[in-house]
Amino acid sequence: METQVRPSPEDQLATIAEVLAALRKEGLEVRHEAKNWGDWIHIVGSDTVISIDSNRGLTGSATIEHSEDENDDAIPCIHRAFAALGWVGIDDDGEFSLV
Repeated sequence: METQVRPSPEDQLATIAEVLAALRKEGLEVRHEAKNWGDWIHIVGSDTVISIDSNRGLTGSATIEHSEDENDDAIPCIHRAFAALGWVGIDDDGEFSLV
């Protein structure tokens, strides 16, 4: 399962450092991996990963790729971290709150 997230229209883009800080503030141990095709944030102790779209260090969207374990404790923390940045979830029906 995936969750698409992005800044709400009134919020500004975030840097990768700000995203990492928000995740750490939620108690997650994270590792950033920059690749030619995009940035990844790995959550230590979880199979859930975050694919970040970035341009010149600013992030405008991300995909949270949920682990197969529906009881992954990291997922609510990830949602709270992005919500704290002013981001929202996106699905076929439009935007939704992450908290």
